[in-house]
Amino acid sequence: MKRRLFLISLLTALLATWAAGSVAGAVDRKSYDTASFKAAQQSGARILVDISATWCPTCKAQKPIIDRLAEQPVNTDLVIFEVDFDSQKSVVRQFHAQSQSTLIAFRGKVETARSVGDTNPGSIEALIQSTAMK
Repeated sequence: MKRRLFLISLLTALLATWAAGSVAGAVDRKSYDTASFKAAQQSGARILVDISATWCPTCKAQKPIIDRLAEQPVNTDLVIFEVDFDSQKSVVRQFHAQSQSTLIAFRGKVETARSVGDTNPGSIEALIQSTAMK
């Protein structure tokens, strides 16, 4: 009986540790708002603007790629702003985006790269890395 309780306690502790690690590594995506975006630009942050739509299969394919790349230690400072293509039309126009699945990279106020409809992990990684200091 003691051994069974010990194993249950150990399993519970392991699951709690694993869950905490998963949350700690979670990607911080922010819903776009002008004030937060401008503050990130002012601070010289590495920024990725993800213009997507819930119904878009390409956007759904991009999300896990972006999340995996953002979890890499080299990208922990990347700020990701999500723009909803359907409900934030004025923001979409502000970024001169023609369609959903548009990714725009910035280093501070400078746009460093842009892509539309790309689901290639290598080229999305290159887009994100364009925000790094040279």
